[in-house]
Amino acid sequence: MTGDLSPADVTYLRAAIDLARRSWHRGNHPFGALLVDVAGVAAEAENTVVSERDVTGHAETNLVRTASRRFDRAYLRSCTLYSSTEPCAMCSGAIYWSGISRVVYGLSEAGLLELTGSHEDNPTMSLPCRNVFAHGQGSIKVVGPALEDEARSVHDGFWNSIGEE
Repeated sequence: MTGDLSPADVTYLRAAIDLARRSWHRGNHPFGALLVDVAGVAAEAENTVVSERDVTGHAETNLVRTASRRFDRAYLRSCTLYSSTEPCAMCSGAIYWSGISRVVYGLSEAGLLELTGSHEDNPTMSLPCRNVFAHGQGSIKVVGPALEDEARSVHDGFWNSIGEE
């Protein structure tokens, strides 16, 4: 899937992966997302599930909340959302409702499930974002998984360490 990435896509996807790393260092789950327009990064967000005590505090949903307050739907349609990991069903719904027209992600939902198994902090629904988007009325282009080894590395040791503090 890396062949579908432009050099800019690689740069922005790596930035989303770096946000995921920062999220972990701040005590949250390792997920990050950013919104990019033709001029560059318009907004970014990390996962805040732990720090905000909010199960909906996924990076992509946090990003959509911020972006939809700042920008109108016409603007959002011109943007790409980059995510360190494939958006879950909830985040995919938020992306769909925002009007964002393109998503590029690193680690696949299936790859995340392999890492987390049945971990109670990540009850993966095993529902690819493409499937969620396909049931909507809009058209969202999806590129991913991409740079999956890099995106996976952010999770190394994380899911085994939760609850050991």
